[in-house]
Amino acid sequence: MENKSILIIGTVWVEPNSSAAGSRMLQLITLFLKQNFKITFASAAQKNDNAFDLNSLGINTVSIELNNASFDVFIDKLQPTIVLFDRFMTEEQFGWRVAENCPNALRILDTEDLHFLRKVRHQQLKKGEKFTNEALLKADETKREIASILRCDLSLIISSYEMDLLKSVFKIDERILYYLPFLLDKVDEHQIKKWKSFEERKHFVFIGNFFHKPNVDAVITLKNAIWNEIREYLPDAEIHIYGAYVNQQIQELHNKKEGFIIKGFAENSRKVVENARLVLAPLRFGAGIKGKLTEAMICGTPSVTTSIGAEGMQNSLPWNGFVEDDFKEFAKQAVLLYSDENLWLASQKKGIDIINQIYDKEKLEAPFINQIKEIQQNLEQHRTHNFLGNLLQHQTLQATKFMSKWIEVKNRLQ
Repeated sequence: MENKSILIIGTVWVEPNSSAAGSRMLQLITLFLKQNFKITFASAAQKNDNAFDLNSLGINTVSIELNNASFDVFIDKLQPTIVLFDRFMTEEQFGWRVAENCPNALRILDTEDLHFLRKVRHQQLKKGEKFTNEALLKADETKREIASILRCDLSLIISSYEMDLLKSVFKIDERILYYLPFLLDKVDEHQIKKWKSFEERKHFVFIGNFFHKPNVDAVITLKNAIWNEIREYLPDAEIHIYGAYVNQQIQELHNKKEGFIIKGFAENSRKVVENARLVLAPLRFGAGIKGKLTEAMICGTPSVTTSIGAEGMQNSLPWNGFVEDDFKEFAKQAVLLYSDENLWLASQKKGIDIINQIYDKEKLEAPFINQIKEIQQNLEQHRTHNFLGNLLQHQTLQATKFMSKWIEVKNRLQ
């Protein structure tokens, strides 16, 4: 690995303060910087004010275009040893160009979460149907994302639930999957001493990016099915709703009299969560692991969530609060946890255990880097084993390439 250079192709520019996906990407970038990689971050998205200044970390940033041969020139000159695709859509767009121009570059897909899982769950929920693996197997989105996973040399899977799903339902070879949850600092005694006490904290909080449909649905659920029940027992309590990209539908739920306060973008989400007594996250659909819930644990703030919220996040450890899908019970347990200091403190400790046992970056980073090195040293053999991936790479290369070239010509003629 003498020439340690990595090209990261982002779906969007990195926004760690707006979403868990942004935080996750920054964690990966930090890990590669620690390993002395020369990093180039490229994206076809528009930059906005929430974007993190990657140049301040010594990272070269490049704006690229979709369906444009200029990318071929760019990557041919760059010749990275690793290309990391941020979500399967970027692999669909640029994967064939990478394979053509840098055939020896290790291709890694960071799934962020399994998009098809979130999407199919949402569709099932809207139809009032129970979620099934059969529905997953039928969906076009599933076929696209699984094809992308197969085409890559390694796919990073963020939750233990998703890892099991890919192996058991989709029979994907373990050699091309790698379980890599959030890479977090351990919660140490020094940090715990700085936490505010039960008495010093008040109110409930929800935090999430409102471009993300599960968050929109969760806040509507809070307002319509949970909050009145909580207020009946705690008439002075408030819930503060934070998050980037608040839409009108969410803004209209603001009601100071009822203590349902829409706060909008949080400059410092950790500060917000550290001051709250409880995080509520009634997620009815979604995938991956939830940044709002790991952040709650890091801040010593217990949470009440659903089985979808906690899915794949705690392994066999007890939750730092309650996991409940019945919203009447959800409200009761929120009131109980908000009111009982001993229960609250015991829940806080469970959150520390989850972070320190599952998300400790010191334990996670070295095995991941070793896996990368091993695949790089045996890349040809690794790819030979992944016959389906080879087949798809060959077929996709043809189909996507000609579609992209057609769009390119069409754009030129307009």
